[in-house]
Amino acid sequence: MAEAIDPDATVADLGEFGLIGRIGEIVAAGAPGQDVLVGPGDDAAVLRVRKGHVVVSTDVMVEGRHFRRDWAEALDVGHRAAAQNLSDINAMGGRAQWLTVGLATPADLPAQWALDFTRGFAEECAAVGAGLVGGDISRADQLMISVTVLGACTVSPVLRSGAAAGDVLALCGRQGWAAGGLAVLGRGFRSPRVLVEAYRRPEPPYDAGPVAAEAGATAMIDISDGLLAEARHLAEGSGVTIDVETASFEVPEPLVAVGQALGADPMQFILGGGEDHSLLATFPAGTALPEGWTRIGSVGARGDLPVTVDGGAYDGPTGWTHF
Repeated sequence: MAEAIDPDATVADLGEFGLIGRIGEIVAAGAPGQDVLVGPGDDAAVLRVRKGHVVVSTDVMVEGRHFRRDWAEALDVGHRAAAQNLSDINAMGGRAQWLTVGLATPADLPAQWALDFTRGFAEECAAVGAGLVGGDISRADQLMISVTVLGACTVSPVLRSGAAAGDVLALCGRQGWAAGGLAVLGRGFRSPRVLVEAYRRPEPPYDAGPVAAEAGATAMIDISDGLLAEARHLAEGSGVTIDVETASFEVPEPLVAVGQALGADPMQFILGGGEDHSLLATFPAGTALPEGWTRIGSVGARGDLPVTVDGGAYDGPTGWTHF
Protein backbone atom coordinates (compact mmCIF):
# COMPACT_ATOMS: atom_id res chain seq x y z
CA MET A 1 0.00 0.00 0.00
CA ALA A 2 1.30 3.46 -0.91
CA GLU A 3 2.45 5.71 1.90
CA ALA A 4 -0.22 8.24 2.91
CA ILE A 5 0.38 11.82 1.88
CA ASP A 6 0.12 14.90 4.04
CA PRO A 7 -3.58 15.91 3.86
CA ASP A 8 -2.49 19.53 3.45
CA ALA A 9 -0.15 18.80 0.56
CA THR A 10 -0.93 20.50 -2.74
CA VAL A 11 -0.12 19.33 -6.25
CA ALA A 12 2.75 21.84 -6.22
CA ASP A 13 4.15 20.20 -3.08
CA LEU A 14 4.20 16.80 -4.76
CA GLY A 15 5.44 18.19 -8.05
CA GLU A 16 4.53 16.93 -11.50
CA PHE A 17 6.44 13.66 -11.31
CA GLY A 18 5.53 13.01 -7.71
CA LEU A 19 1.85 13.37 -8.56
CA ILE A 20 2.23 11.26 -11.70
CA GLY A 21 3.91 8.58 -9.62
CA ARG A 22 1.02 8.53 -7.14
CA ILE A 23 -1.53 8.43 -9.95
CA GLY A 24 0.44 5.61 -11.56
CA GLU A 25 0.07 3.56 -8.38
CA ILE A 26 -3.72 3.96 -8.54
CA VAL A 27 -3.84 3.09 -12.24
CA ALA A 28 -1.56 0.06 -11.78
CA ALA A 29 -3.85 -1.30 -9.07
CA GLY A 30 -6.58 -1.68 -11.68
CA ALA A 31 -4.34 -2.30 -14.66
CA PRO A 32 -6.14 -3.13 -17.95
CA GLY A 33 -5.67 -6.40 -19.77
CA GLN A 34 -3.36 -7.85 -22.36
CA ASP A 35 -4.40 -5.45 -25.15
CA VAL A 36 -2.35 -2.70 -23.44
CA LEU A 37 1.23 -3.28 -24.55
CA VAL A 38 2.57 -0.05 -22.99
CA GLY A 39 0.62 1.86 -20.35
CA PRO A 40 1.29 5.08 -18.40
CA GLY A 41 4.87 6.25 -18.12
CA ASP A 42 6.09 6.48 -21.71
CA ASP A 43 5.54 9.12 -24.42
CA ALA A 44 2.40 7.31 -25.54
CA ALA A 45 0.41 4.22 -24.74
CA VAL A 46 0.65 1.26 -27.12
CA LEU A 47 -2.54 -0.70 -27.69
CA ARG A 48 -3.39 -3.86 -29.62
CA VAL A 49 -6.50 -3.59 -31.83
CA ARG A 50 -7.89 -7.01 -32.63
CA LYS A 51 -11.00 -6.50 -34.79
CA GLY A 52 -13.95 -4.25 -35.52
CA HIS A 53 -14.15 -0.46 -35.78
CA VAL A 54 -12.11 1.81 -33.50
CA VAL A 55 -14.22 4.66 -32.07
CA VAL A 56 -12.74 7.72 -30.33
CA SER A 57 -14.27 10.61 -28.38
CA THR A 58 -12.96 13.55 -26.33
CA ASP A 59 -14.69 15.68 -23.68
CA VAL A 60 -13.54 18.66 -21.62
CA MET A 61 -14.75 19.61 -18.14
CA VAL A 62 -14.05 23.06 -16.69
CA GLU A 63 -14.52 23.85 -13.01
CA GLY A 64 -17.35 26.30 -12.49
CA ARG A 65 -18.83 25.41 -15.86
CA HIS A 66 -19.23 21.64 -15.72
CA PHE A 67 -18.64 20.86 -12.05
CA ARG A 68 -18.17 22.54 -8.68
CA ARG A 69 -16.00 21.18 -5.90
CA ASP A 70 -18.48 22.38 -3.28
CA TRP A 71 -21.24 20.33 -4.93
CA ALA A 72 -19.39 17.06 -5.48
CA GLU A 73 -16.45 15.22 -3.94
CA ALA A 74 -13.38 14.49 -6.04
CA LEU A 75 -14.35 10.80 -6.18
CA ASP A 76 -17.72 11.77 -7.69
CA VAL A 77 -16.14 14.14 -10.24
CA GLY A 78 -13.91 11.27 -11.30
CA HIS A 79 -16.89 8.99 -11.80
CA ARG A 80 -18.73 11.70 -13.77
CA ALA A 81 -15.73 12.46 -15.99
CA ALA A 82 -15.33 8.81 -16.90
CA ALA A 83 -19.06 8.16 -17.28
CA GLN A 84 -19.70 10.90 -19.80
CA ASN A 85 -16.91 9.62 -22.00
CA LEU A 86 -17.75 5.94 -21.65
CA SER A 87 -21.31 6.84 -22.60
CA ASP A 88 -20.17 8.36 -25.90
CA ILE A 89 -18.77 5.00 -26.99
CA ASN A 90 -21.92 3.30 -25.74
CA ALA A 91 -23.99 5.62 -27.95
CA MET A 92 -22.12 4.40 -31.03
CA GLY A 93 -23.03 0.83 -30.19
CA GLY A 94 -19.51 0.11 -28.99
CA ARG A 95 -17.67 -0.81 -25.84
CA ALA A 96 -15.03 1.45 -24.30
CA GLN A 97 -11.57 -0.03 -23.76
CA TRP A 98 -8.98 2.67 -23.02
CA LEU A 99 -8.96 6.24 -21.72
CA THR A 100 -6.43 9.02 -21.24
CA VAL A 101 -6.81 12.06 -18.98
CA GLY A 102 -5.36 15.55 -19.23
CA LEU A 103 -5.43 17.47 -15.94
CA ALA A 104 -4.70 21.20 -15.87
CA THR A 105 -4.65 22.40 -12.28
CA PRO A 106 -3.83 25.39 -10.10
CA ALA A 107 -0.73 24.80 -7.99
CA ASP A 108 -2.70 25.00 -4.75
CA LEU A 109 -5.14 22.19 -5.62
CA PRO A 110 -4.97 19.65 -2.77
CA ALA A 111 -3.01 16.66 -3.98
CA GLN A 112 -5.52 14.37 -2.30
CA TRP A 113 -8.23 15.80 -4.55
CA ALA A 114 -6.28 14.74 -7.64
CA LEU A 115 -5.72 11.27 -6.24
CA ASP A 116 -9.35 10.82 -5.20
CA PHE A 117 -10.45 12.02 -8.65
CA THR A 118 -8.21 9.36 -10.20
CA ARG A 119 -9.68 6.66 -7.96
CA GLY A 120 -13.23 7.60 -8.92
CA PHE A 121 -12.28 7.70 -12.57
CA ALA A 122 -10.61 4.31 -12.42
CA GLU A 123 -13.56 2.77 -10.54
CA GLU A 124 -16.00 3.91 -13.24
CA CYS A 125 -13.75 2.59 -16.00
CA ALA A 126 -13.46 -0.76 -14.24
CA ALA A 127 -17.25 -1.08 -14.25
CA VAL A 128 -17.11 -1.60 -18.03
CA GLY A 129 -13.74 -3.33 -18.21
CA ALA A 130 -11.94 -0.25 -19.56
CA GLY A 131 -8.58 1.03 -18.37
CA LEU A 132 -6.82 4.36 -17.85
CA VAL A 133 -3.68 4.08 -19.98
CA GLY A 134 -2.09 7.54 -19.84
CA GLY A 135 -2.50 11.29 -19.81
CA ASP A 136 -0.82 14.55 -18.93
CA ILE A 137 -0.65 17.08 -16.11
CA SER A 138 -0.09 20.81 -16.43
CA ARG A 139 -0.36 23.94 -14.32
CA ALA A 140 -3.22 26.34 -15.06
CA ASP A 141 -5.18 29.12 -13.41
CA GLN A 142 -8.36 27.04 -13.51
CA LEU A 143 -9.01 23.35 -12.94
CA MET A 144 -9.74 21.63 -16.25
CA ILE A 145 -10.10 17.97 -17.16
CA SER A 146 -9.82 16.57 -20.69
CA VAL A 147 -10.62 12.93 -21.36
CA THR A 148 -10.15 10.89 -24.51
CA VAL A 149 -11.73 7.46 -24.78
CA LEU A 150 -11.15 4.73 -27.34
CA GLY A 151 -13.36 1.74 -27.90
CA ALA A 152 -14.51 -0.71 -30.50
CA CYS A 153 -17.68 -1.66 -32.32
CA THR A 154 -18.00 -5.25 -33.50
CA VAL A 155 -20.92 -4.27 -35.74
CA SER A 156 -21.28 -1.09 -37.80
CA PRO A 157 -21.31 1.98 -35.53
CA VAL A 158 -24.73 3.56 -35.05
CA LEU A 159 -24.60 7.18 -36.21
CA ARG A 160 -26.90 10.15 -35.68
CA SER A 161 -27.79 10.21 -39.36
CA GLY A 162 -29.66 6.95 -39.91
CA ALA A 163 -33.19 7.69 -38.66
CA ALA A 164 -35.97 7.39 -41.25
CA ALA A 165 -39.63 8.37 -41.41
CA GLY A 166 -41.69 5.61 -39.83
CA ASP A 167 -39.09 4.72 -37.20
CA VAL A 168 -39.97 4.73 -33.52
CA LEU A 169 -38.08 6.79 -30.94
CA ALA A 170 -36.97 4.98 -27.79
CA LEU A 171 -35.18 5.75 -24.53
CA CYS A 172 -33.05 3.64 -22.21
CA GLY A 173 -31.92 4.77 -18.75
CA ARG A 174 -32.93 7.34 -16.16
CA GLN A 175 -33.92 10.70 -17.57
CA GLY A 176 -34.30 14.01 -15.76
CA TRP A 177 -32.81 12.84 -12.46
CA ALA A 178 -29.49 14.67 -12.81
CA ALA A 179 -31.32 17.82 -13.91
CA GLY A 180 -33.48 17.62 -10.81
CA GLY A 181 -30.38 17.22 -8.66
CA LEU A 182 -28.70 20.19 -10.33
CA ALA A 183 -31.79 22.34 -9.73
CA VAL A 184 -31.76 21.38 -6.05
CA LEU A 185 -28.05 22.15 -5.66
CA GLY A 186 -28.52 25.45 -7.45
CA ARG A 187 -31.01 26.50 -4.77
CA GLY A 188 -28.62 25.57 -1.96
CA PHE A 189 -30.36 22.33 -0.94
CA ARG A 190 -29.12 18.73 -0.72
CA SER A 191 -32.37 16.77 -1.01
CA PRO A 192 -34.02 14.73 -2.39
CA ARG A 193 -30.72 12.95 -1.94
CA VAL A 194 -31.45 10.44 -4.71
CA LEU A 195 -31.53 13.27 -7.26
CA VAL A 196 -28.42 14.97 -5.89
CA GLU A 197 -26.57 11.65 -6.08
CA ALA A 198 -27.85 11.14 -9.64
CA TYR A 199 -26.22 14.45 -10.59
CA ARG A 200 -22.99 13.68 -8.73
CA ARG A 201 -22.63 10.16 -10.05
CA PRO A 202 -24.70 9.21 -13.13
CA GLU A 203 -25.56 5.61 -13.97
CA PRO A 204 -25.45 5.23 -17.77
CA PRO A 205 -26.94 2.03 -19.20
CA TYR A 206 -23.57 0.83 -20.47
CA ASP A 207 -24.73 -2.44 -22.00
CA ALA A 208 -27.66 -0.88 -23.84
CA GLY A 209 -25.72 0.62 -26.75
CA PRO A 210 -24.23 -2.57 -28.19
CA VAL A 211 -27.53 -4.39 -27.61
CA ALA A 212 -29.43 -1.66 -29.48
CA ALA A 213 -26.95 -1.80 -32.35
CA GLU A 214 -27.41 -5.55 -32.66
CA ALA A 215 -31.20 -5.07 -32.55
CA GLY A 216 -31.07 -2.79 -35.59
CA ALA A 217 -31.07 0.75 -34.13
CA THR A 218 -30.94 3.20 -37.04
CA ALA A 219 -29.63 6.23 -35.10
CA MET A 220 -28.48 6.73 -31.52
CA ILE A 221 -27.09 9.40 -29.19
CA ASP A 222 -26.38 9.75 -25.48
CA ILE A 223 -28.31 12.40 -23.58
CA SER A 224 -25.67 14.69 -22.16
CA ASP A 225 -27.13 18.11 -23.03
CA GLY A 226 -30.88 17.42 -22.82
CA LEU A 227 -33.40 15.02 -24.36
CA LEU A 228 -34.89 17.53 -26.82
CA ALA A 229 -31.48 18.93 -27.67
CA GLU A 230 -30.21 15.45 -28.53
CA ALA A 231 -33.41 14.61 -30.42
CA ARG A 232 -32.70 17.69 -32.52
CA HIS A 233 -29.22 16.37 -33.31
CA LEU A 234 -30.76 13.12 -34.53
CA ALA A 235 -33.46 14.92 -36.52
CA GLU A 236 -31.08 17.34 -38.22
CA GLY A 237 -28.48 14.65 -38.88
CA SER A 238 -31.08 12.39 -40.46
CA GLY A 239 -33.22 15.01 -42.23
CA VAL A 240 -36.42 14.03 -40.39
CA THR A 241 -38.80 15.37 -37.77
CA ILE A 242 -38.94 13.69 -34.38
CA ASP A 243 -41.99 13.92 -32.15
CA VAL A 244 -41.66 13.25 -28.42
CA GLU A 245 -44.80 12.04 -26.65
CA THR A 246 -44.99 13.21 -23.02
CA ALA A 247 -47.62 10.58 -22.17
CA SER A 248 -44.90 7.96 -22.64
CA PHE A 249 -43.11 9.08 -19.47
CA GLU A 250 -43.85 8.16 -15.89
CA VAL A 251 -42.65 11.09 -13.81
CA PRO A 252 -40.82 9.67 -10.75
CA GLU A 253 -41.89 10.90 -7.33
CA PRO A 254 -38.59 12.71 -6.53
CA LEU A 255 -39.00 14.87 -9.64
CA VAL A 256 -42.60 15.58 -8.71
CA ALA A 257 -41.45 16.68 -5.25
CA VAL A 258 -38.76 18.98 -6.63
CA GLY A 259 -41.17 20.44 -9.15
CA GLN A 260 -43.61 21.27 -6.40
CA ALA A 261 -40.90 22.76 -4.19
CA LEU A 262 -39.45 24.93 -6.96
CA GLY A 263 -42.70 25.77 -8.71
CA ALA A 264 -41.59 24.02 -11.89
CA ASP A 265 -43.18 21.48 -14.19
CA PRO A 266 -41.22 18.23 -13.53
CA MET A 267 -41.59 17.35 -17.21
CA GLN A 268 -39.10 20.15 -17.91
CA PHE A 269 -36.42 18.14 -16.12
CA ILE A 270 -37.18 15.15 -18.33
CA LEU A 271 -37.39 17.00 -21.65
CA GLY A 272 -34.60 19.52 -21.04
CA GLY A 273 -32.32 17.70 -18.63
CA GLY A 274 -29.00 16.13 -19.45
CA GLU A 275 -26.09 14.42 -17.69
CA ASP A 276 -27.95 11.21 -16.84
CA HIS A 277 -26.31 9.84 -20.00
CA SER A 278 -29.32 7.77 -20.90
CA LEU A 279 -29.56 6.68 -24.54
CA LEU A 280 -31.93 7.94 -27.21
CA ALA A 281 -32.32 5.84 -30.35
CA THR A 282 -34.55 5.18 -33.32
CA PHE A 283 -35.61 1.72 -34.48
CA PRO A 284 -37.52 0.53 -37.56
CA ALA A 285 -41.26 0.21 -36.99
CA GLY A 286 -42.18 -3.23 -35.72
CA THR A 287 -38.82 -3.85 -34.06
CA ALA A 288 -39.08 -5.63 -30.74
CA LEU A 289 -37.31 -3.14 -28.50
CA PRO A 290 -34.52 -4.64 -26.38
CA GLU A 291 -35.07 -4.99 -22.65
CA GLY A 292 -34.85 -1.67 -20.86
CA TRP A 293 -35.85 0.40 -23.89
CA THR A 294 -39.16 2.33 -23.91
CA ARG A 295 -40.92 3.88 -26.88
CA ILE A 296 -41.29 7.65 -26.32
CA GLY A 297 -42.09 9.02 -29.76
CA SER A 298 -41.97 8.69 -33.51
CA VAL A 299 -40.04 9.79 -36.58
CA GLY A 300 -41.71 11.49 -39.54
CA ALA A 301 -40.81 13.18 -42.77
CA ARG A 302 -39.02 16.50 -42.29
CA GLY A 303 -41.44 19.34 -41.59
CA ASP A 304 -41.13 22.92 -40.42
CA LEU A 305 -39.65 21.88 -37.06
CA PRO A 306 -36.95 19.27 -36.48
CA VAL A 307 -38.43 18.33 -33.08
CA THR A 308 -41.99 18.56 -31.79
CA VAL A 309 -43.57 17.63 -28.48
CA ASP A 310 -47.00 16.01 -28.63
CA GLY A 311 -47.26 17.09 -32.24
CA GLY A 312 -46.50 20.78 -31.76
CA ALA A 313 -43.85 23.36 -30.91
CA TYR A 314 -42.33 23.33 -27.43
CA ASP A 315 -41.48 26.59 -25.66
CA GLY A 316 -39.76 25.22 -22.55
CA PRO A 317 -36.05 24.61 -21.95
CA THR A 318 -34.58 22.09 -24.36
CA GLY A 319 -31.17 21.50 -22.83
CA TRP A 320 -27.69 22.71 -21.95
CA THR A 321 -25.77 25.12 -24.17
CA HIS A 322 -21.96 25.29 -24.06
CA PHE A 323 -21.67 28.97 -25.05
